[in-house]
Amino acid sequence: MATQPRGVAVLNRTIADHLKSSPTYLAKILQDLSRGNLLYSFRGKQGGFCLRENSDKINLMQIAILTEGPGFTDGCVLGLKVCSDKAPCPMHVKWWPIKQEIVKLLQNQTLDMLAAMVVSGRYKLTDLPEAALGGQDRLGVTCPDRL
Repeated sequence: MATQPRGVAVLNRTIADHLKSSPTYLAKILQDLSRGNLLYSFRGKQGGFCLRENSDKINLMQIAILTEGPGFTDGCVLGLKVCSDKAPCPMHVKWWPIKQEIVKLLQNQTLDMLAAMVVSGRYKLTDLPEAALGGQDRLGVTCPDRL
């Protein structure tokens, strides 16, 4: 969606096709992002989605929290229920700084940055939707103006 022109909605099935993902699984993720106010969604047979904010205002940490849950960075790398500075697992001291770097990376990486790298051809997540290349996979609706 971040590769689309501002306000262009994209079909769930189009995204799923290009990501080679299950439309049902993707729909759940997109619903989480909609409930978290990152996306506008349009219901119905041709239901589609578009970003609420400009892609430079959405970072990957926001997406991770909405899709994985607010405590996704709190868990123990070994899966132990009790793991903290006071009661560390054998990996805690080595894993904690790595986890902090991952959080910082997610906070500093925006959708706009990723989209620019994909569109430039520098990175390839998967095939870009035809809509990003001027094709016909767009919905006939325009997302509301973003605040």
